[in-house]
Parts: sequence; C-alpha cells; structure tokens
Amino acid sequence: MNAVVAPFEVDAGSIAVGFGIEASVVPELMRAGEITGRLYEGVAEDAGRWLCVFFFRNARLNLVVDASGRALRRSMIDFGERPLPASLRDPRNLAVSPGARR
Repeated sequence: MNAVVAPFEVDAGSIAVGFGIEASVVPELMRAGEITGRLYEGVAEDAGRWLCVFFFRNARLNLVVDASGRALRRSMIDFGERPLPASLRDPRNLAVSPGARR
C-alpha cells in the first residue's frame, strides 16, 4: 500500500461541521491525534475526487471532495456513548472504487 499525498487541504470548517465542533479546535485535535484520518484517491469514474475519512471519538466522517478540497458529499456515523465498532475503522468496509489508491 502506497501513501497518497493530496494536492489540496480540507478546510477545518468542513471537518468541524461534520463532527459538531468548532473549526478552531480541529488543528489542535489533529496534532494531538484525537482526530485521525485516511485518504483515498478516486479512479476511473471517480477520478478527480477523493474520499477523506476522519475519526473522532466514537464517530466516523466521510467527505468526498474535489481536487481543490471542496466538499461534494458528507456522511457521518456517530455511536454516541458506545465505542465506534472496529469494523467501521477497517478500510475494507468503505465504499471506494475498485482499485482506488489508498
């Protein structure tokens, strides 16, 4: 598996809205390792789009963004007080294009 470097930055506001937190705390939470993520580059019909998956507490946020980092779609699953099931952190359980670079 090769590391993929994104040609864009995702706005902290997009992440904050998804998790219901203030944008100003997003960089600090990322530096502290409290918000983590994965990046997938679209291929074939998804070329030019990226899937950014972020984890925070007991929630997972999926952002589909364009090549400039602008959010096109957003979905979030939050288990509240219950821990996020390990299966939701498993990249094999994400709906990504076959052959997408991870």
